[in-house]
Amino acid sequence: METDEFWTLIETARAAADRPFDEALTDVLAGLPLDRILDYDERFDAVHASVYRWDVWAAAELIIGGCSDDGFIDFRAGLIGLGREWFERVAAAPDALAEHPLVRGSVDDLEEALLQEDATYAALRAHDRVTGVEGSCYEAQEARAAARPQRADVEPDMGESWDFADDGEMRRRLPRLAALCLDRDGED
Repeated sequence: METDEFWTLIETARAAADRPFDEALTDVLAGLPLDRILDYDERFDAVHASVYRWDVWAAAELIIGGCSDDGFIDFRAGLIGLGREWFERVAAAPDALAEHPLVRGSVDDLEEALLQEDATYAALRAHDRVTGVEGSCYEAQEARAAARPQRADVEPDMGESWDFADDGEMRRRLPRLAALCLDRDGED
């Protein structure tokens, strides 16, 4: 699936204001042929992995007030759910999230928008809905992977890590987010 098509599907789901993003995304994907659902899932994984970086994780840590491994998976799905423009801004400079209205707003809205665990599984749910068989997406993904040449697993380059508990370092690396989030929480 091409990048533009992927983001068009995301924007279509985002436009459905009458229900949660993950449900709208599942509905959008369920309208696709099965092979396109799998194509979407592969593109989602690639886009999701592209922001598996320490600087993005640090942004999540600041915004949410702590971010576990699972929370970071959900946060990256939430970044995708913000749409292409915001995703690309954050991918280029995670500190740009300090400008997002949700980050500047209430924490309840923020967690709902940025921790999108269920969006990670939208393709799986859509595939299962279309086939009527629970777990059918896993089998289809495995069959697809088996038909491709095997590649060696490569550790992702997450960039330089640092101590997220070091407020000074967070302020140096993510100055706008740190000023907004650390000062909001009364930490200094």
